[in-house]
Amino acid sequence: MNEREQLSFDFEQRPTIKGFPELRWTGKRPYRSTQYYPAQLKETYGEAQDGWMNKIFWGDNLQVMSHLLKEYRGKIKLIYIDPPFDSKADYKKKINVKGVGKAESDSTSFEEKQYGDIWTNDEYLQFMYERLILLKELLAEDGSIYLHCDWHKSAFLRMLLDEVFGANCFRNEIVWSYFGFKRATSKKFPQKHDLIYSYTKSSEYTWNVQYKPHSPEYIKRFKKDENGRLYRDDVNPTGGGTRIIYLDEVEGDIIDSVWTDIPPVNPVAKERQNYPTQKPEALIERIIQSASNAGDIIFDCFMGSGTTQAVAMKLGRRFIGADINLGAIQTTTKRLLSVGAELNSVEQDEQKYTGFEVYNVNNYDFFRNPVEARDLLIEALEIQPFPQSKVWDGELDGRMVKIMPVNRIATKADLKELLANLPYNSYEKRKEETPNQPVERMTIVCMGHEPDLKASLEQELSDYKVDVQILDVLRDKADLQLKRESEAEIVREGNKLVVRAFYPMNLMQKLSLQKEYVEDWRQLVDSIMIDWNYDGVVMQPAVIDIPGKNEMVQGVYTIPEDAGTIKIKITDLLSESLETEVR
Repeated sequence: MNEREQLSFDFEQRPTIKGFPELRWTGKRPYRSTQYYPAQLKETYGEAQDGWMNKIFWGDNLQVMSHLLKEYRGKIKLIYIDPPFDSKADYKKKINVKGVGKAESDSTSFEEKQYGDIWTNDEYLQFMYERLILLKELLAEDGSIYLHCDWHKSAFLRMLLDEVFGANCFRNEIVWSYFGFKRATSKKFPQKHDLIYSYTKSSEYTWNVQYKPHSPEYIKRFKKDENGRLYRDDVNPTGGGTRIIYLDEVEGDIIDSVWTDIPPVNPVAKERQNYPTQKPEALIERIIQSASNAGDIIFDCFMGSGTTQAVAMKLGRRFIGADINLGAIQTTTKRLLSVGAELNSVEQDEQKYTGFEVYNVNNYDFFRNPVEARDLLIEALEIQPFPQSKVWDGELDGRMVKIMPVNRIATKADLKELLANLPYNSYEKRKEETPNQPVERMTIVCMGHEPDLKASLEQELSDYKVDVQILDVLRDKADLQLKRESEAEIVREGNKLVVRAFYPMNLMQKLSLQKEYVEDWRQLVDSIMIDWNYDGVVMQPAVIDIPGKNEMVQGVYTIPEDAGTIKIKITDLLSESLETEVR
């Protein structure tokens, strides 16, 4: 089986509540080649601790979790996810050329879409249902899952969680109430809270009571004894008069399910990663401390800026993370390198797991955002686009083309929109006029798919003769060039490795910048990493040049005497990378 070939899922039909997904995962392991992930798509940062390396996966979390089942089924102690909210918004990140003042920002900055959060109701529920099924399989018997959401889909998500984990395993509806600027712009109370649903795998689960410092009002109720200790007389709840309670024997105020003491991430805070929808470390820290112990495995498959992974590393937990967004991978990698370096610089009281590996799953190297990926597919496959059509995306070689969601594998549920909008009246007419000819020749373009996708579509259209072709880009067009590759001039000068020039073509296109007008290539670079002895399989950077927000990379590096094959990775401000070997 080809290393890039798509995994397959095993589903069965089952009756369920109207409007909810009609597929249920059978629990069988997905079929794939024996190799876990293509080794050449892995990077390693730091050393393993106690034989463990934390893992970060860039790819569709449905695929990632299916692979993780082989080794981690029933081993994840805590899952925290902050999935899409169906907020009907596109989330963007401001990209600024380094070393340029604000006065020139119109020509040296732009907003880059990170991800879209726009769904149809059924599509969103199917997306979440499939992932919750796999998350339950990964969760340990004494494990917990925390799902972060807001008002958009909270009621539906609660029902899905009841369906997957069981209503008897519901533990908490946590209200995270945060402050912020409020405007009376609509006829309702301003929304100032999120919800976090907590479920467990069973009735026996890890739990650590969390406390916060007593309020000044509470402390005022105590008085000093002759030794200066603060105490108060309390009525004994079991009867028998009063009892004396000393303040220094009371651990703190038990934290309840309404959290009002954790603010959102401050724009100038040290933990700020310039990433949309970033959650505060204090929020994740409370969850991790309450539902896990040191050394436990924490999993977040909607990783974003890497807050869960950063906090897990600081608290001595092991972790696994995943995200489809390339910007999330770059942001998380830089963040974890910084946290790891800080932890390793001082002596720790307990084990910290700072080493981690980064995997590129299925070579999604153009998935900076799904909208642009779709346009790139149309251009690369030379599809004649139909901008106004509600059914087809275009035409290719006389076949009508439908491009399925490009940020995950295509499922039978994804066919619903197509099936609902097909011109059935025209099909009836064609069937009557030419009964031996297909009423439609169609090509479904996807990035991996369920194995019976074609058969399912043909079955749905069993009243008509149709010619269906599935074009799986990851398998059938694996070498398709979907974006302009970056260019660089890298040379050895004595014992120095010198980057003379670097031209990130996609970034320059967005900036309307030509090569001859690039004053300093370092302004366009986010980081440089170098492996002095690349083994041809796994990159293990020895040089990690990640400058500050408005600082620039060095560009000149001393080559050690024992250097062999040198591999250098230059990442631009869009998080796209050029990787090349220097022998």
